[in-house]
Amino acid sequence: MKIGVTGATGQLGRMVVDKLKEKVSADSVVALVRNPEKAAGMGVEVRSFDYNQSENLALSLQGIDKLLLISSNEIGQRAKQHANIIHAAKQAGVQWIVYTSLLHADKSTLSLAGEHLATEEALKESGIPYTLLRNGWYTENYTASIAGALAAGAFVGSAGDGKISSAPRMDFAEAAAIVLTSKGHAGKVYELAGDQYYTLKDLAAEISKQTGKKLPYQNLPESEYARILKSIGLPETFALAIAGWDVSASHDDLFDNSGQLSALLGRSTTPLSQVVADALAAK
Repeated sequence: MKIGVTGATGQLGRMVVDKLKEKVSADSVVALVRNPEKAAGMGVEVRSFDYNQSENLALSLQGIDKLLLISSNEIGQRAKQHANIIHAAKQAGVQWIVYTSLLHADKSTLSLAGEHLATEEALKESGIPYTLLRNGWYTENYTASIAGALAAGAFVGSAGDGKISSAPRMDFAEAAAIVLTSKGHAGKVYELAGDQYYTLKDLAAEISKQTGKKLPYQNLPESEYARILKSIGLPETFALAIAGWDVSASHDDLFDNSGQLSALLGRSTTPLSQVVADALAAK
């Protein structure tokens, strides 16, 4: 029984592979990667796997029984790329696909939702048994900005008082590994989010508490936040996207209190305070 992990050299993918190796033998895990050289040292079988090269995907999936389809990082190309993979999985005889979708993708106002919904529909139409892991926001999406915020003297954004139920990547990776190595998940849709919600004002307060430096949260209009992101080197399209996601967060699109992630983990999700502490320690 072989488990394939797409995007296995990405931040989430590497964590999933490590978690799988704790649960099953390493020779039953296959890392499906665009650049095999980056997978050196992972301790599992590595196969070349480019989401855009549809003609080669089925061959790379031969012998794979379970597939974790980690969503592509190429926004705007995801639906097509994921459709390529699903089609190839059917050709190769993959028995089950687990897909990392978006929290409440069916009602979210995040611009990311459309491509995730298209992929979910492609999975339904494929006839392959599937499970949807609708992942919430990674806490690192925000804690990655701590150093810059401290340098600037404020944490900025456009999320207002929106409630954010995030969790670190490792929690989502562990949940994926649990689903892939246990029974009873086919056909399920999991809305995965952290147990603890916070606002960006709360995040700024936690950073202040741990650093001893007063760091206020400054809420900005979407256009102003996008301008600041562009000024620090982000491409305009990406800057506009991030600012737009924050606006969606202000509508509580990143909030969920169902506890489905902690139920899968069998423990509470990692609290914000710990992720902040880890980020500060890594500076």
